Amino acid sequence: MIFSQLEFFIFFAVVLVGLGLVRSNRAGKLWLLAASYYFYAYWDWRFLSLILLSTVVDYCVGLGLKGEHRTRRRRALLGLSLSVNLGLLGFFKYFNFFIDSARPLVEAMGLHAGSLDILLPVGISFYTFQTLSYTIDVYRGKLDVHEDFFDFALFVAFFPQLVAGPIVRAAHFLPQLARRQPLTAANFYLGFQVFTYGLFKKVFVADRLAMYSDHVFANAGAYDCTTTWLGALAYSMQIYFDFSGYSDMAIGVACIMGYSLGENFNFPYLAKSPREFWRRWHISLSTWVRDYIYIPLGGSRGGKWRTFINGMTAMVLCGLWHGAAWTFVAWGALHGLALAFDRVVATAVGDRRVPGAGLLGWAATMFFVVQGWVLFRSESFEHAALMFRQMFVPVQGVAWYHPIVPFMLAGMAVVHAMKAAGGWERVLLPERARWFSPTLLFSLLWLSVVFRPTGFNPFIYFQF
Repeated sequence: MIFSQLEFFIFFAVVLVGLGLVRSNRAGKLWLLAASYYFYAYWDWRFLSLILLSTVVDYCVGLGLKGEHRTRRRRALLGLSLSVNLGLLGFFKYFNFFIDSARPLVEAMGLHAGSLDILLPVGISFYTFQTLSYTIDVYRGKLDVHEDFFDFALFVAFFPQLVAGPIVRAAHFLPQLARRQPLTAANFYLGFQVFTYGLFKKVFVADRLAMYSDHVFANAGAYDCTTTWLGALAYSMQIYFDFSGYSDMAIGVACIMGYSLGENFNFPYLAKSPREFWRRWHISLSTWVRDYIYIPLGGSRGGKWRTFINGMTAMVLCGLWHGAAWTFVAWGALHGLALAFDRVVATAVGDRRVPGAGLLGWAATMFFVVQGWVLFRSESFEHAALMFRQMFVPVQGVAWYHPIVPFMLAGMAVVHAMKAAGGWERVLLPERARWFSPTLLFSLLWLSVVFRPTGFNPFIYFQF
């Protein structure tokens, strides 16, 4: 069940009716918890046991940490949480990856390395990081222990952001459960507005771009330079609109019910440096990696080389989080190198104003990001090499220019130019009294319904 399916709209309508009928905050939260478990079980009911296990373990770890001052005991409890959550994530997501990676060495020793037919539970990367942030913050003393099990279970399983984020912190979400969140017309309109923007991004933009980019990447090496570049640019737009579209829909659904989720994207393709890009792209993940990996490793303390090693470690793990393949590891390492280079340049330039630095920084950042997406999207290094060869080496290939790509590129350029010029807020139409606000929203909704591609089109980040 995805947000763009009819089944979800029926499900969500039932959820809203139930919230409208219950009278107490407790009953409303239990209804939401039951709905969230049904939403997750809709994919495969067997995986519901995994999220329940993570919930029970981290809830008990939190209770165990309350009032516990013995360092060894506290470390053991945190180790239990890390072992269970990362153990489940490692087994279901990375078991076959590590077996396949070690296969040449194992077989060279005369041993047989088998593999298991393991299905990846939807959303396990997201809710694992989410529940880990709770136990780590409690261990650090930055968050009070939450003793209500059902509230904690709802924090872990809240269905709008369960399967693909944003990765919500307990400190942000749990306080919202203290009182009943009423269903109001203002929240409904604002949530519907954000949801519609996200639906339009996913269905009208991302899914239509996929019809071009998927074909180009599936036939790497067959198309000429221009076509391959358009395919790379199409995928760069596709993954942005697909993932930011999901985030918008999740935020919108939560807003309709009276809950707030954090911002996850802030026009990342306006970034003028790799560091700015990661402050704008998948904000909930980048801040999680910063707070729970980079800073605990030492951050920027300890000298240049230590800072470089800490940054590379964090970004390699960020790349591995995205998928069980060496291409993702390499993608993370490249971004780690880019962040290190960015830090060196920023230190060398200091506070000096360099003419044209903003435009040059933006062009260099976008060039690097697009190349990174080629590696990210490719199935192997050989596949990526074919794409890069067609992009940079003058070889023959088939010319195919789908009109949707330059049209979407132009539209994206206009929107980003408006944001850079400070005029984007006018398009958001915050004032309900404006007659053209509902007109625009229903126009976007109509375009999404009429021109949506046929077939099942899951969100890209569902595979992570």
